[in-house]
Amino acid sequence: MTVNEMSGNPAPVLDFPRKARATEVMRLSVAPMMDWTDRHCRVFHRLMTRHALLYTEMVTTGALIHGDVPRHLRFHEEEHPVALQLGGSEPHDLAHCAKLGEEWGYDEINLNCGCPSERVQRGAFGACLMNEPQLVADCVKAMVDVVDVPVTVKHRIGIDKIESYEFVRDFVGAVSEAGCGTFIVHARNAWLQGLSPKQNREIPPLRYALVHRLKHDFPALQFSINGGIATNAQVHEHLRLLDGAMIGREAYHNPWWLAEWDAEFYGDAPQTLTREDIEARMCDYMVREAAEHGTNWWSIARHMLGLRNGLPGARRWRQVWSDHRLKTRPPHEVMALAHEPAAQAA
Repeated sequence: MTVNEMSGNPAPVLDFPRKARATEVMRLSVAPMMDWTDRHCRVFHRLMTRHALLYTEMVTTGALIHGDVPRHLRFHEEEHPVALQLGGSEPHDLAHCAKLGEEWGYDEINLNCGCPSERVQRGAFGACLMNEPQLVADCVKAMVDVVDVPVTVKHRIGIDKIESYEFVRDFVGAVSEAGCGTFIVHARNAWLQGLSPKQNREIPPLRYALVHRLKHDFPALQFSINGGIATNAQVHEHLRLLDGAMIGREAYHNPWWLAEWDAEFYGDAPQTLTREDIEARMCDYMVREAAEHGTNWWSIARHMLGLRNGLPGARRWRQVWSDHRLKTRPPHEVMALAHEPAAQAA
């Protein structure tokens, strides 16, 4: 079954000759997700995949211009390759923040043109920017002019009831002329009114064929597809047609899947670390973070609660790592308790 059939799209699959991709790193990536893909989550994901591109949560230009820059941009060397996603719509501000991102060592600067939340809309950025392709082009050019790392754009295939292919085609055309060579396309429309951000990730239908058509019409550009991808078979099918696949919620809720990626999609040797090895390394990281930054271990542990999904005792394991009564215990001790199903949690 093709990805078009899986998404309910009747359109024929467009095929293209397989060729060397410009950026191997974009083959697999973990999507930027608010409140989820912070630096702790990215360290956890990096333990399972050495190659996949990891994204920050969206950081607004206002937060960087008026806020605590180290708090927003600090990350660990082991996170590379890592991309900074920016939210904003003022070219000068975006150029300033892109330069900050480059100075802090990020490998890519990404502009958010896909978030549909009302709060983001009030800031005049996110998905509503698709209505203003020339403004997005101006923003991209301002960033491209001041940084040497790639500037990319993440966007939807349409907004509200605009479902024509021409809408997204013209958006990509205008923005690419400003110097953007890579587009990450969430294959759903964004409904700016009437749906919550969660509903916007589930209710608008997936239309993968439109993303495939973009690659057909813009063969010199790089396209990564996002939305509803949850299996290796789906990834392989998309990579037959496109340059990359971006995984969102499935990567977060079932993180052990990432342990297959390097061998499956990059030709690497199979992962040798076990789930327990990764859990232990995260405990080491929690100790380090507490010593260096005063970070509480439970703010890190929340990201790894899906690590043992599908295994016997997984529910008990999650309960131990989520037990507020254990917050005074060191993380390695909590791990030991989590692996002793008969033990008392407190």
